[in-house]
Amino acid sequence: MAPSVNPSLYLDPQHVTLVVAAALAEDVGPGDVTTLATIPGGATCTAQLRTREPGVVAGLPVAVEAFRQLDASLEIMQHRQDGQPMEAGAHLLSVSGPARAVLTAERVALNFVQRLSGIATITARYVAAVQGTKAVIVDTRKTTPGLRTLEKYAVRVGGGRNHRFGLFDGVLIKDNHIAASDGIGGAVLAARRAVPHTLRIEVETDSLDQVAEAVEAGADAILLDNMPPEVMRRAVEMIGGRALTEASGGITLASVRAAAETGVDLISVGALTHSAPSLDIGLDFSLQ
Repeated sequence: MAPSVNPSLYLDPQHVTLVVAAALAEDVGPGDVTTLATIPGGATCTAQLRTREPGVVAGLPVAVEAFRQLDASLEIMQHRQDGQPMEAGAHLLSVSGPARAVLTAERVALNFVQRLSGIATITARYVAAVQGTKAVIVDTRKTTPGLRTLEKYAVRVGGGRNHRFGLFDGVLIKDNHIAASDGIGGAVLAARRAVPHTLRIEVETDSLDQVAEAVEAGADAILLDNMPPEVMRRAVEMIGGRALTEASGGITLASVRAAAETGVDLISVGALTHSAPSLDIGLDFSLQ
């Protein structure tokens, strides 16, 4: 099956190649001693990657790359596309060819698709919870070191959007920046002078007084941190469309709807990447 052509689901193949190569080097090292000892060199197999529970699939191109790097002669058929909802028992991939390569790549392929599908699945749940409001679910920088590109991709697969990728593509003035500057106004002014006009300047606030300061300073976006819904609603009214509004801080599936109904534009959820449980996916293997 052809990969998704949705541009928001683009995944740089060169990046995938590098990440997978590092994962295989970590796992395989100088050789898979168990497989080399127990599986004859000429043995062939068939294997099916299947879900054990329902969810949203993500990371299939990464799993395919893991098998391909072990042996380019493997025949691989993709039965689902990233972003598709799936039931328990769904058939994701079929792999056939040299058995040693399949078994050696198995854990790395599963690690990626389980992790990324878990992120996509929990993201889809948050997106569904705010349906009917204008709020957009976005991620944070609370990602696994080295896997940010893949994990933020999985958020997009689940229907969410990405916040800034790193420290270089957006200004977010937080409490420590404010404490080290001449208040919110001084921090915003310093940022305006230092960064290109194309970078959005966002200010983190935790009180209505700080919200008023951020509006006065001309912030492009205002983050409402750990505010109860009634305070958040008042903050949105104060801002009055003069800046984007973002709810953040301890947002859960149980509380996200209340945050969305305050009228915020964005809701950032660190749990999408730092607490998403891996989806249960397995590889059914048989020698030919």
